[in-house]
Amino acid sequence: MPYSRQWTGSSLHENVREELLQRIEKGTYQPGKAIPSTAMLSEDFGVSPITIKRAIRDLQALGLLTGIAGKGTFVKVQKRFLLELDAFSSPFSNATVKLLSVTRERITDPTMQVFKPPQNAVLCVRKIVLFGDDAPVMYDATYVSADLDEAIIDEFGERLVTEALRRHSIEVFSASQIIDAAPAAGQPAEVFGVPNGYPMLRRLYKVDTSNPDITIYGVIQAPFDRMACSLNVRASETLSIAGFERDTIRG
Repeated sequence: MPYSRQWTGSSLHENVREELLQRIEKGTYQPGKAIPSTAMLSEDFGVSPITIKRAIRDLQALGLLTGIAGKGTFVKVQKRFLLELDAFSSPFSNATVKLLSVTRERITDPTMQVFKPPQNAVLCVRKIVLFGDDAPVMYDATYVSADLDEAIIDEFGERLVTEALRRHSIEVFSASQIIDAAPAAGQPAEVFGVPNGYPMLRRLYKVDTSNPDITIYGVIQAPFDRMACSLNVRASETLSIAGFERDTIRG
């Protein structure tokens, strides 16, 4: 039956967006399930497919819907994972790693330059980290500043780089990190099914290892509504904030 509610003075796509939002909030459209097709919604609301698509894009930008190529538009499952900044392995103990690519390229991200990365091409390992229902939680691009044995590289398809190195007696010695936000673009946007420009949380890092010839650089990305970061600091420790040393405040 065509939708019979009277529209308000707002634009058509805003009215459709609000009605779709109500259906999500009331559970008419369930998390993880597909919503009706654009054609079905167009007939339901008595508006054009273009109007439906505009409303859906708005809800995708809000993190409520996600599009999966060839399958449709789904209500996003609202889960947020907590990433501990002082740990490089324990947060991922129950995760599945899916390798995307292993290439050689230069580190070109301007934010990474604060770590003074090598200017020559290095090994770049791109992968996604999945939890539970195989939904991608993190996109990880790791750069290793050394030529590694093939045996180590082969393990990158099954585990994180730091875990693979540890299995070969190469331990994490120290880590520097930057947390920032950036708009989604390219492969990360495709992996998470979010539109270009969607806000992403990024964790950029430099890891020194017990082998002075092996330094790890990288960036982890995830939609801002899917990941948060935590850091535990002792009261006697200091934090480097915007280039200045500042004593930790006792709480």
